[in-house]
Parts: sequence; structure tokens; C-alpha cells
Amino acid sequence: MVRVFAVITLAALLAALLPAQTPEPRPVFEAADVRASKDLSQYRLGLRTGIRSGRYELHGATMVDLIRTAYGVDPEKVFGGPSWLEFDRFEITASASPNTSEDTLKLMLRSLLADRFKLVVHNDTKPVTGYALSMGKGKPKLKESDGSGKKGCESQRLPPAAPAPGQAYVPLTSITCHNTTMAEFVSQLKGEPGGGYITNTAVDSTGLKGSWDFEYRLTVRTPFTMLAAPDGVTLADAIENQLGLKLEERKFPAAVIVVDRVNEKPTDNPPDIAQKLHLPPAEFEVVDIKPVGPNSIVSAPGTQGLGGRINLPGQIFSLLGVIELAWNLTSPNDLADAPTWLNNARFDILAKVPQAFLSLNGTAPDIQDLGPMFQAMLIDRFKMKAHFEDRPVKAYTLVSVKPKMKKADPEIRTNCKTKAGGTPNGGFLGLTRTLTCQNITMTQLADKLQSDARPYVHYPVTNGTNLEGGWDFTLTYSSVPDSRFSEPAGANPFGGAASSDPPGHISLFDAIEKQLGLKLEPQERMYPVLVIDHIEEKPTDN
Repeated sequence: MVRVFAVITLAALLAALLPAQTPEPRPVFEAADVRASKDLSQYRLGLRTGIRSGRYELHGATMVDLIRTAYGVDPEKVFGGPSWLEFDRFEITASASPNTSEDTLKLMLRSLLADRFKLVVHNDTKPVTGYALSMGKGKPKLKESDGSGKKGCESQRLPPAAPAPGQAYVPLTSITCHNTTMAEFVSQLKGEPGGGYITNTAVDSTGLKGSWDFEYRLTVRTPFTMLAAPDGVTLADAIENQLGLKLEERKFPAAVIVVDRVNEKPTDNPPDIAQKLHLPPAEFEVVDIKPVGPNSIVSAPGTQGLGGRINLPGQIFSLLGVIELAWNLTSPNDLADAPTWLNNARFDILAKVPQAFLSLNGTAPDIQDLGPMFQAMLIDRFKMKAHFEDRPVKAYTLVSVKPKMKKADPEIRTNCKTKAGGTPNGGFLGLTRTLTCQNITMTQLADKLQSDARPYVHYPVTNGTNLEGGWDFTLTYSSVPDSRFSEPAGANPFGGAASSDPPGHISLFDAIEKQLGLKLEPQERMYPVLVIDHIEEKPTDN
């Protein structure tokens, strides 16, 4: 026994004399600006990231977004943490060399979260919700591959047709896959083959062996294409009707990240952060503006390939629409003293974003992030002068009538999941949106209505329910309101006669009252609007 004790003592002594094995320090950002996001109208756009001109940017990111980006996991694989994890949003701009690898950026973001938010996490295994590709009712509409042709899936935007009056331009994209296994196809659904519909785990449950050739068409999911359009095709519809397969949600055991601790408020930014992250002027390098003519081509707005070229077709954006885009206005009511001709003035606008704002692969930022550049263009080329001023607007207050919601378990983290579905109208005009929320307060619901329920709600919603604590509920409504239904049913409180719903249409106002026992009551409220002091009808010459 004494000998055993001596051996143990000697081992402990040797261990104490050996140098301690400390983990290699993570790389860090030299400077980082971290702040809460105040722009609720941008929430619907979700997380936007990019690295350009020595800066790594994350816009409109929830803490779940930040964790899943830092650890490379799906958002459904982030568990635990406080209730605000999926609601509070943050803006991060950090210094990063243009040649920084994606893996290194993840480690740097982990360091930032640990330093600025005191984040602590651990790994675990839990069931998560994902998508399964399975066999349909009949024989799959696939062709067994002979092994020829380029392997994989390629997308091609189909030639556009002019939209019908009052409808948005919604392009169809053709996806062609050659010599592709079902497992390979499913693994690519988060990219172009999925059209933006798949954001979490997807697995192959078809049982189909070998490689296949097939083609399908769908409407790529973007903030623009989710507007009203009768010819929109969702991924699930394309897979079922064109491929004879089925895409449905299921639960799978998966490795997850569990949040042990995190602060809601980040530590303060250094006082000299603006100098360390100096940004060049937000102006286009070159702008070409031409009046819309008979030879104008209807094309999708946004980035056109590499090199930072931006396209804003006049048949989609009037000059009024350009102003709304430039200042991120949520409604025409956000604009005051505007000339009546603005909505009829249409120009095809081509612009080039400066190199400093391009990503590593040469693409420009998302069009919704180019507002300051469009502002500079309007001021320079149309001699526009404007200022913000508080004016009365029509806003909503959420009130309680006869609540039909379930009191929530306070131990469950607050979360809301959104699903799209169809109605008898068909197409994108008939799409419904189903919002399933757990442990959400009425104040959080009011905030979410402004971000998720546009174009029904344009301004911040006030919580007047007097309902305390968290609640569970499911809310289903038509994601695109009929032009006759911009106000609650029964009577238009802001003028005009009320109409009856078209078949299959569920307005947000009716859904909230009938399904939740709440009500959106309109009221006049002061809100900053953009006042146009001057603008020219014709731009200066190119």
C-alpha cells in the first residue's frame, strides 16, 4: 500500500514539474464595432454577412445567428440560453484581412463573442427538425444517368416576361442536374438547387441508388420574389410535381451547441473605433441613367455577376421606388411633400460599386445595403434635397379581446418558426405564412409584426394588451395582402369602403382576432418621415 502511494505521489510531482499544456490562443479581430441593431424594418431580411476592403460585416444578426456562424452549425442546432437569443439583433463590423480564411473568421468570431458577450457553450446531441427527401406517391420522374455530362447541378435564370399590371416581377430559375445521386442532391439544397428555401438539416430518405439526370423549375426565394405573383413555384411544389418526390419536415438526432451563459449587452466599443474602421465614401463609382424606352429589358434587380455591377430596371422601380429603397422607407406614407410625377418617372439605372465595397469573390453587397449609395446618386444626379421630420402616421396598437393563446412554460427558450403554405388561390398570391411561437411576450410579438408582417404593418406596433409573461400560439395568414385588404375587416378606419375577402385569403387582421383573440387597432402616431424639399424630373447627363 505504501509502495502504491509512493508511485502516485511521484507521478503527481512529475506532473507538477512538467510545463502546463495550455490551448493555443484563438485569433482575434484587431478592432470590432459591436452594437444593437435598431432598424426593425430590416429584420425580415435576416443575417447578412460579408468581408470587403479589410472589414468583416454582420448585419441584423441575432445571437443565434452569431453562434451558428461562429461554430458552423444550422440555427436549429443552437439550444439553451436566455429568451432573447432569437430576438435581439446586432450589427458587427470588424477588421479582417481580405485573405482571411472562412475557418479563421469563425475562430475570430468565437473570440469576439467570448470577449464582448461573455459567451460560454458546450457540445451535446439532441433531436433537431430538418427536411427529408422521400419517395412520392407514384414513380419518380427521374432519368437514370449514363455517366455522361458534367456531374452536379447547375442553375439558369429563365428569360423573363413582363409582369401583369399590379404584380411583381418573379423570375423562374431552371435547375439541371446530371449524374447526381440523391444524397448529393440533398446536400446541395442549401445552395442554388434549393432556391433559398432550405436553411437547416436535409437528408436523403428516398432509398434510390445510383446517379440520376433530372430538371425542375422554381422561383428563387428572395424579399422581391415573395411578393404577389401567380406563377411562383416553391421548392416543395417543384420536387413533388416535377420530380415525383416529396420534401417534408422530420426530426433527426444531431450534434448541437448548447448555450450555458451569454450577456445581452456587449461590452462598450473603444472610443476610437470609428477611426480604426474608417469607411470610404458610400458612392457608386459609375452610374448610367436612361429613361425607360420600348427597348428596355425587364430583368431582376440587384447584383449582375462579378465586378460590382448593379441593375435597377425602371419597369420595376419608379423613381419613387428608388427613393424608398435609398432611405429604406417601409411605406409611401414615409414620404412627404413628394411630387405627383415621381411614381410615373421611370429610369433604367446601371451602377458600379467601388472595389472597396466588393466581397472577396468580386460581388457587390445586397441591394438593400446600398441605400447610402442610391442616396448619393439621387442627390448628385437629380439634385434631390430632403430632410426627416416628425409627422402623424397611421400605426397599430395590439390589444386584448378574448385571448385564445396558451400560457407558456417559462423554461422554454423564446422562439418563433415561420412556414409558407398554399391556399386555394394558388401561386404566390395564395401563399399563407404560419408563425408558430413559444414563450413569446406580447411586446416581442408586437416587435415581430413589424418585421414579419409587412406589407400589412409598416410602423412599430405598440403593445397595449396588458398580458404579462410568455405565450404559445400558432398564427396563419396570407403573406401577401390583396390590394383591397390593407386594413382590418369590417370597415376601413382610414377611409374607403371595406370589401369581402377573395377565396382562400386570410388577412393578418382577421387571423390575429379569430386565432389569437387579439386585435390590431389603428391610431395616429408621430413618426419621422422623409420630406422632399426639391428634386429634378430629369437627371444630369451621363
